[in-house]
Amino acid sequence: MSTNILGRGMPALYQLAVLGAPTDAQVSELQAIIGKAVGMFNLRLGYEVGWEVCPEEFNPDQQRSSAAVFFGGEEPPLANVEKLLKRGIPLLPVATDANRVNAEIPIMLQSLNCLTYSAGGSQRVATAMLECAGLLPRQRRIFISYRRGEAREAALQLFDALSARLFDVFLDTHGIPPAEDFQTMLWHRLCNSDVLLMLDTPSYFESRWTSAEFGRALAKGICVLRVGWPDSTPSVRTATASRAELLPEEVDAVTGCLLDSAVERICLQLEEVRSQSHAVRSVNLVSNLRNAIETIGGQFVGVGENKAVYIQLPDGRNVVVYPTVGVPTSTTLHEASISSPDKSVAVVYDHVGLDPRWLGHLDWLGQHIHSARWVKASEAGWQFADWEA
Repeated sequence: MSTNILGRGMPALYQLAVLGAPTDAQVSELQAIIGKAVGMFNLRLGYEVGWEVCPEEFNPDQQRSSAAVFFGGEEPPLANVEKLLKRGIPLLPVATDANRVNAEIPIMLQSLNCLTYSAGGSQRVATAMLECAGLLPRQRRIFISYRRGEAREAALQLFDALSARLFDVFLDTHGIPPAEDFQTMLWHRLCNSDVLLMLDTPSYFESRWTSAEFGRALAKGICVLRVGWPDSTPSVRTATASRAELLPEEVDAVTGCLLDSAVERICLQLEEVRSQSHAVRSVNLVSNLRNAIETIGGQFVGVGENKAVYIQLPDGRNVVVYPTVGVPTSTTLHEASISSPDKSVAVVYDHVGLDPRWLGHLDWLGQHIHSARWVKASEAGWQFADWEA
């Protein structure tokens, strides 16, 4: 079942699919759990979140966050699983229990970590799908960039509206504790955001800081949603940004507040841009990793649970790589280690723009934790060419 949003011909903002041989009960349970989960974000399963059950082919848009679960069985239909593996779409194989993996899961999927329905059932499968599509609350991060003298009230309105939709919203007046290095922390939080919500008032680019926020978001591959004020002429710099234009009657000339209908429209468009940003940044990380591995003679196998990338080094050794979009933490390293026990594990991340103290912390952590290793995205090929388990 694929459904267009509100019948307007717009594709779903997120795309999920159930493949293989699920039972009707499994589909029903999964649908109920995921529907309830995305409902907390004011999204609807089958509308803003696409939902396809056993399609002949699952072909998600490259610029939409997506994931698929594959229920094993006796000769389950494969659909276009091989193509999805090559594209790097997250695939979650599910077997009845650990003893049935070889019998129920196709060989091409057995190299990925398999979920077992007997351990956690539909709740675990649903959570894994939502995580791969970037639809857990902790994954939804927005940075609001604005001039205080021109858009403070609107920024506060959008902060409240997006927070109610379970976004982690960075606003400079709310997000940095006293005594912190303000500018360093600001860049750190920007690096950990999915979307820069740019409130483009007439003097936006006259400020060094808002101008830098915009430029550095582009440099990190973070998508920008430009909310244009009625009296603001778009800069040529915003040509690649998504746009939401405000009408004169949508901005209160006295208070600077936006109409509720305008806030709602911005929130829905931001959800679309956020899905695109999450998808594009994930694809870029995975593509760069694939290129680095193939350059040194290794092979890319596919993407599974937790968006783990399975690779084979030139000497035949297998490594499970966890690409991190945003800022990696000690929890990132811990989860990578316990998700792939007894395997060679790496966490790949983009270090540019992160707080130097944070990078020092990661280095220290890496020296003391040996079950998984940090790898900077720009050095992936170099590091994997001389990999020690």
